[in-house]
Amino acid sequence: MKRLFDIAVSAAALLAASPLLAVLMVWIRLDSPGPALFRQTRIGLNGQPFTIFKLRSMVQDAAERGGYATSATDARITRVGQFVRRTSLDELPQLFNVLRGDMSLVGPRPDTPMQEANYSPEDWQRRHQVRPGITGLAQARLRSAATAEERLALDLEYVSSASLSRDLAILFETVRTVFIRKTV
Repeated sequence: MKRLFDIAVSAAALLAASPLLAVLMVWIRLDSPGPALFRQTRIGLNGQPFTIFKLRSMVQDAAERGGYATSATDARITRVGQFVRRTSLDELPQLFNVLRGDMSLVGPRPDTPMQEANYSPEDWQRRHQVRPGITGLAQARLRSAATAEERLALDLEYVSSASLSRDLAILFETVRTVFIRKTV
């Protein structure tokens, strides 16, 4: 049921967002040299690698200029990149990953292969018992402010209780978090 929901929602969202996606891709190309799409190897269900798609929000050679971790003030982020990151529009191409079956709408955010060193073998394995998601419990609750420990705890909590009804609640919470900014 969850997979059918993922396919239906991601297909409808891609159809609805395709004009916006086209405009953003042109804007990215005009803003800085390089492709509009960013591709990177990530780890998915059962530890299988896949290629993730995102709108490019950083300079073309960002990987050579720094590691996988970024902050809001990272000098590698382009002008358009600041906007697409703040609004989470850089994640739109991941709807293709959902259609392909690499990802789900909801699940732990997919890690790079290098990040395996940050986990115990047991936690790494548990985390990959479900498809990674465009959003997850950590993103819905803490956005990008989650510490590594908080993110892991929320990811493992999700793995232990994944269900379609939980996904719907997380999607609602994500929309609320992204569009109705919480003031601190």
